[in-house]
Amino acid sequence: MDTDDWRDWNPGLDNDDMSLRAVFDTLPGAGPDEIDQMVRLLENPASPYALPGAVRLRHHDCIHILLGRGLLNQDEAFVIGYTMGTAKEHINEEQVQLFRLAAKLLYKPPYRMTDNDLIAFDLAFTLGNKSPYRHIYKFDFDGAMDLDIGDVRGELGINTKMLKAAFREERLLLPGNKASERLAII
Repeated sequence: MDTDDWRDWNPGLDNDDMSLRAVFDTLPGAGPDEIDQMVRLLENPASPYALPGAVRLRHHDCIHILLGRGLLNQDEAFVIGYTMGTAKEHINEEQVQLFRLAAKLLYKPPYRMTDNDLIAFDLAFTLGNKSPYRHIYKFDFDGAMDLDIGDVRGELGINTKMLKAAFREERLLLPGNKASERLAII
């Protein structure tokens, strides 16, 4: 994994036998204080305005790894969509629309999302909502750091075949961009 540039980082899905910590340690990223205030307002579980599925930054990064997603906005949208989707009975359509509007209109660059990014969000929200595991954002990732990624995926009901099917659909809907082209679809 090349980590010289955060735009190139991508954990992929061929890492079942690696520990979550080993891949996490390759992740380049911003510290919590570098994250846009509006993002922290809606996505930080400590915020009084946090939406269902809000998760600590470290745990959000672990979800990137488990879902095989990089750090581009389309990847971010997918990770957030999946996480919010697992909120199931705790999230409603108005909250989903609030996130979509905020991400598109209120988030500052580079966090601002496009209509295309929100297509990835919608795909992942549906996938997360179908997941047998509820509330991935409440999982004890700190206690799972030394476990193999495949075991953590298994515990969380993350099916890589279903992910690859979603990635194929995403690539069809959003062709020709870096995030789509590097998705593990085989």
